[in-house]
Amino acid sequence: MLAAMPPTPTTPPDRGERRIRDRGDACPGALRLHAADDGLLARLRLPGGLLTMHQLCALATAAERLGDGALSVTSRGNAELRGLTDGCGAELAELLRDAGLLPSDTHERVRNVVASPLAGLDGLGSADVQLWARELDALLCASDRAAGLSGRFLFALDDGRGDVAGLGADVTLLAGADGRAVLRVGRHAFRVPAADAARAALAAAEAFLTAGAGTGAWRVRELPEGHEIGVDESLERAGVAAEPLPHVTGTERSAPGAAPEPPEDRPEGPGTGPLPGVVAGPDGWTVSVAAPLGRLTAAQLRQLLPAPANEVRLTPWRGAVVPGFADRGTARAHLDALGRAGLITGTDSPWWGVGACTGRPGCAKSLADVRADVTPGRGGLPVYWSGCERRCGRPQGEYVDVVATRDGAYRVTAHGSPVPVPSRAELEGTIATARTRTTK
Repeated sequence: MLAAMPPTPTTPPDRGERRIRDRGDACPGALRLHAADDGLLARLRLPGGLLTMHQLCALATAAERLGDGALSVTSRGNAELRGLTDGCGAELAELLRDAGLLPSDTHERVRNVVASPLAGLDGLGSADVQLWARELDALLCASDRAAGLSGRFLFALDDGRGDVAGLGADVTLLAGADGRAVLRVGRHAFRVPAADAARAALAAAEAFLTAGAGTGAWRVRELPEGHEIGVDESLERAGVAAEPLPHVTGTERSAPGAAPEPPEDRPEGPGTGPLPGVVAGPDGWTVSVAAPLGRLTAAQLRQLLPAPANEVRLTPWRGAVVPGFADRGTARAHLDALGRAGLITGTDSPWWGVGACTGRPGCAKSLADVRADVTPGRGGLPVYWSGCERRCGRPQGEYVDVVATRDGAYRVTAHGSPVPVPSRAELEGTIATARTRTTK
């Protein structure tokens, strides 16, 4: 599968944002809570999106007891708790530690690892990269140097199907059918043994820390000119046999005004990934669902259970996969139950492909309560509603861009071109038409 894939940039074009930071990384974590307009916010890293049944129940309890009763799934398959009460930090940390969700206080914000959600389940990938994710997580937590990574630094582990390779990671591993993997870091690419993939990813991250020392760079794409990453030397020190591959060109120094970079770790946003439904595999059946607008209530979290394999995987596309069903009938019954609970269980759902940022009242920068304004629809391009020009959580690829404006209206853009919106009353019809346009 890997041989058929085109070279995948790991650091996509940016929009000319300032590369050198003059402030510390304030990215939220489970211990570093962010003060939002709707209360405190905690962002919990879940390498590979993996949750056991016990951990899922713990998050549901935290949402009910301390927050607004729901969980947001982010564009990295992480989890956000919103509306947290003042002074809840110690209680939240204790709850998470008891569930095994805080293996390292010093590393909790750097455990940003996305992995192909269906790896090892449907028989399509070249390696079970979820196993790589667990090994990499342990290596990260054991590395004193890795604690210096930004909370925005991202690892992507792709099993060869190409689903997470395009998420704009700083370090990407692509599994090959030959028992090896391709490691990509900026312009650099190496072929490494699959058995050493996790160690290679950590070595690449540590090489970035060396290259970025004193620059203020949080991500690979932010490194200034002249600060090259010595990935080959770092791999050699780690004892990883690596074969250099041709450089990936045109991905590090894109001109300002190019296509926007992907979201770093924001809740909501439609995209592509496992389709909702039941998925057959060599060892059983898997149920795949999506969360409307990226939000799961505590009741819906518990409805994901029982999980026959004692695990649920949250996905970078705001969904969840539940593996381990012995037969299609049992899996289908569980899918139907999740549909009755309000989750998206098929692509015919009017909420499939519809996303929105947090908006008001949770975000002070938002110009509108986009969640109240969002309208469902069917077919065509995904559509994403944003409360301001930042477009937090926007999806990858082409989509209908609906952005709130200061005059209380919305601006609609499709295929890169503005779409006239005659009036607020005609907004829904305008979006529906824009979704089905096939030419610019």
